[in-house]
Amino acid sequence: MKLQVLQEQFASSLTVANRFTSSRSQLPILGNLYFSASKNKLLISGTNLEMSIVHFLGAKVEKEGEITIPAKVISELVSDLPKGTLNLESEKEKLSISTPNFTSVISGMNVSDFPTVPRVISDPILIFDKKAVLETLTQLLFSVSNDETRPVLTGILFMFIPGSPKKGGEIVLVSTDGFRLSKKRLAVEEKLQKEKVIIPRNVLSELVRIAGETEKIKFSNFKKDNQVIFGLEQIILASRVIEGNFPDFEKIIPQSTGVKIKLDKEEFLRSVRLASVFARDSANVVKIGLGEADVRVSAESAQSGSQETIVDAKIENDTGQKDITIAFNFKFLEDILNVLKGDEVVIGLNDSASPGVFTDPKDPDFLHLIMPVRLQS
Repeated sequence: MKLQVLQEQFASSLTVANRFTSSRSQLPILGNLYFSASKNKLLISGTNLEMSIVHFLGAKVEKEGEITIPAKVISELVSDLPKGTLNLESEKEKLSISTPNFTSVISGMNVSDFPTVPRVISDPILIFDKKAVLETLTQLLFSVSNDETRPVLTGILFMFIPGSPKKGGEIVLVSTDGFRLSKKRLAVEEKLQKEKVIIPRNVLSELVRIAGETEKIKFSNFKKDNQVIFGLEQIILASRVIEGNFPDFEKIIPQSTGVKIKLDKEEFLRSVRLASVFARDSANVVKIGLGEADVRVSAESAQSGSQETIVDAKIENDTGQKDITIAFNFKFLEDILNVLKGDEVVIGLNDSASPGVFTDPKDPDFLHLIMPVRLQS
């Protein structure tokens, strides 16, 4: 293998691919990146067996070939080299990197040990608009669980729902960590088959990070391999799906709410942040008390003191209950308020022990639910 590549592009690609490797695996090859030069492209690939990336980089290839190199070594080395053209040349299992005043030789490993990963995405079942997908994932990823003892909650559920013969289908995406839940509907033009798949948080987070200038994102679901593939411009992402049954989330979403509170989003967020100063010392609990035309956002700490902010609100209350006070984890409130697109937020309640339903008047296809904190009487 012999080629020339630009340092800036090469370093950027290595940084991304490095995140897909695994230095702690019992298989040393998973700590390496795979390089393959052919025609006018350099293919760079990394995998930890759960997910993989293939990045195609423009290069001036004089001699085709392939090699695997320790990801950490080459990433750190190339990132410190000056901008400009790098010369890469491999012989057997060694890779030489040089510039007019620098030379390095890195020892690699046999390419036959490197796992096979998807390099193309043929016959995609869906082609997403990048903006719509990234906005949707931003609204769902923060609700995904970090608890590895419940694997099905460490990903986002994709429910593919067929439409009518003259109309495309829709995708319902759901994430939950057991304390909160996000749900979003996306209409698509393609005809869909009814199915469900749980896609791990990690690969979806990477999709958000590397989408870049891509306008469209291709998607394929390979059931026989329990694998999903995303195709971006010059990048192929692949991931195993999470096996298991996602919780029946519809059971915990209230069919209706007797109280509807409409608030200015920024004013409400400011009040939550003020309350968080004291809430941090008391299990992150913030109380929301309903008045006739306002809400009282408060928190207290045995060590620091207390505070209360009154926020104007439009309140519809059909429950007959006048003094409703509900408590939430302030971090959960901040998370949802930070991803809403509109200027207002609507909170639906039934009582202090039932979930709070958060919606955005400008985004009717999105719903967020937070379980309340039980207050000691």
